Amino acid sequence: MVKAPPPARFAGTPLLHPLPVGTRLWRVHDRRVEPTAFTERLADGNFGGGRFDATAHDPFPYYYAGLKARTALAEVLLRDIVPDARGVRTIHRPAVRDRRSSVVRTTTGLKLVSLLTGPALAAIAQDTWLIHADTEDYHATRRWASWIRRQAPDAHGLIWPSKREGRAEALMLFGDRCEGVLEVDSSSVIDLDDVVGAEWINALLAPYRAWISHPRRR
Repeated sequence: MVKAPPPARFAGTPLLHPLPVGTRLWRVHDRRVEPTAFTERLADGNFGGGRFDATAHDPFPYYYAGLKARTALAEVLLRDIVPDARGVRTIHRPAVRDRRSSVVRTTTGLKLVSLLTGPALAAIAQDTWLIHADTEDYHATRRWASWIRRQAPDAHGLIWPSKREGRAEALMLFGDRCEGVLEVDSSSVIDLDDVVGAEWINALLAPYRAWISHPRRR
C-alpha cells in the first residue's frame, strides 16, 4: 500500500490479540528510568521519534517492549545501522551509554490491536507498509496509530512482527489505558554499557551479524 491517510468512512473492526496475565516483556531503557515507567515525551509531528509514538495531536504515555530479549535489543540497537563491506553491523558504544535491559510482567490480561497478519492489517485498512515503513515515514505511521486507537477504544496497545526480528513480536502499550498493569522482574536486569552487557549483546545479536566492542578500561 502506498502511503495514504486513514479512511474517512471506516466501517471495519480491528482484530484484538490477547496478552495473558504474567506475560514477560523485555524493554531497553535509560537506567535512570524505572522499568515500568511509560514514556511521556511526545514526538514531533513530522521529524524524529518512533513508529507509533504519541504526538501533540493525540498525547498519551506509551511503552515499547518485545516478547523476547533479542527483539527488544534489535528494535533499539539495530535501527538505521547499515552493514559494512563485510556485511557486519557495528553498534557504537554511545548507543548503550546509561542503558539497561529489564524484564517486566503483566499483572492482568491485555488486549492489543493485532498487526501480525495480512487479515489483521486489512481489518484496519492497511498492509505491511505500516509495520515496514522506514524512519522517514514515521510521521505517517504515527498518524495511523492515533487513528487505530480511535477505532479500538478498548484496546491496550498494538502488537506487530518486529521489522528487524521477523517473526518475533514487538508491542506498544497505551499508558492512558494501562495504569498499574506492569510489575518488575528484578531477576532479569542487565546494564548494557559494561563488559557483561557487551558480551550479552554480542551473544544475542550474533545471528544478525551485529556486534559491539567492550568498554575501554579506565
